[in-house]
Amino acid sequence: MPVPTRSWGVLIVLCGAIFLEGIDVAMLNVALPSIRADLGLSTGMLSGVVSAYVLGYGGFMLLGGRAADLLGRRRMFLLWLVVFLLFSGLGGFAEEGWVLLVARFVTGVAAAFMTPAGLSLITTNFPEGPQRNRALLIYAGTAAGGFALGLVIGGLLAAMGWRWVFFAPVLLALAILVAAVPLIKDRGDRAEGSFDVAGAITITGAMILLVYGVVRLEHPSDGPLLTVGAFAAGLALLALFVAVERRSASPLVRLGILRSGPLVRANVMAALLTASFFGFQFLVTLYLQELRGWSTVQTGLALLAAAADVVLAPTLTPWLVNRYGNAKVVLGGLLSGLLAYALFLGVGLDWTYAAMLPSMLLIGLMFAFVYGPLTIVATDGIAEHEQGLAGGLINSSFQFGAALGLSMVTAVNVAALGGATDAGAGLEAMRTALVVPVTATLLAAVIAVAGLRTRVRERALSTI
Repeated sequence: MPVPTRSWGVLIVLCGAIFLEGIDVAMLNVALPSIRADLGLSTGMLSGVVSAYVLGYGGFMLLGGRAADLLGRRRMFLLWLVVFLLFSGLGGFAEEGWVLLVARFVTGVAAAFMTPAGLSLITTNFPEGPQRNRALLIYAGTAAGGFALGLVIGGLLAAMGWRWVFFAPVLLALAILVAAVPLIKDRGDRAEGSFDVAGAITITGAMILLVYGVVRLEHPSDGPLLTVGAFAAGLALLALFVAVERRSASPLVRLGILRSGPLVRANVMAALLTASFFGFQFLVTLYLQELRGWSTVQTGLALLAAAADVVLAPTLTPWLVNRYGNAKVVLGGLLSGLLAYALFLGVGLDWTYAAMLPSMLLIGLMFAFVYGPLTIVATDGIAEHEQGLAGGLINSSFQFGAALGLSMVTAVNVAALGGATDAGAGLEAMRTALVVPVTATLLAAVIAVAGLRTRVRERALSTI
């Protein structure tokens, strides 16, 4: 059955929203030095500007996913798109660090509600099968492309003035909003049940504390007791959340959804995927800018090859998925990433860009073959009234993995560097920290192989 033209229009709007979320994060990262110089921010405050978004995004993602199911996907998407627009604009007018902190935290919360609502709008507008798979692969490719292109765009905007890094998303969000209002229709497909207030409070508190603990790993010697305390309190709230959900007549997260082996494996691999990529991207940025003296624009252009998935995800990946299935395509992508990181272990201070290019292209293959298919697996076979929840789970995994990867490579890099300041020591510290993305990708590949073996075993049993 052909998909209505309106559904493809909705997909374009939602791709615009996930592209907005990707470039927003990337552009800010590039502009941080300019912001510090203009506002006179301390290193702690500057780090807090980045962490505030991560806390808002990671802390509220599960709540955002369930809110889309219960309160309406269209309503949640449009409402939080407006909030995103307003607080991104607030960041552009900031004259003090605390204003930036508030703006980035609320922008992160807005993204946490907007993103799972957008993903569930796709899965409910396209029927399960090849059409939905293609839509999800286009969506995933746009998300990754937004981050890669944001590095280049952010460098250009920061050269004009760092405030444009906040104002540009406002203009894009406004254009998306104008297109979304007439295109996205309220289908009246809200899930039945009341809102689980106790579950919402406990899981949001747990996610914020766990993400905060992960962010603090970047500074292992800065109050280790507080870091341990954050993890302990987060895990305690998580245990309380599970107890609440078991007794709730209308749980925020139906725990039975976690009995799906493919869903759990997809979420774990999603966290490992973004942990490896964001950790690698951070290390490469340090290498190019601090050890090699490249500009922000040159660095962004160097990483642009990793955005090859923008072309591959909607073209080659659907064909491979239809021919070989999601599991084999994901494994192939992870092996590409593993090779990319392994090749970069031999990086030197005199490397030409030609020596780096194979790793960048292989990373593009990894994202094209892994990001989208994992999103398909994580939402495939899930009832329509829980699509927002499934979207919240997979996006939480992507976000938590990114925070974990950044924190782990930072902690390893700082520990390996010690008090040394010369370029040779910096290079050795970076090589040591590259073990983090290599290990994360290897673990993800092992899980992918285990999933393939399980599928083969289940298929064999079904024929007996």
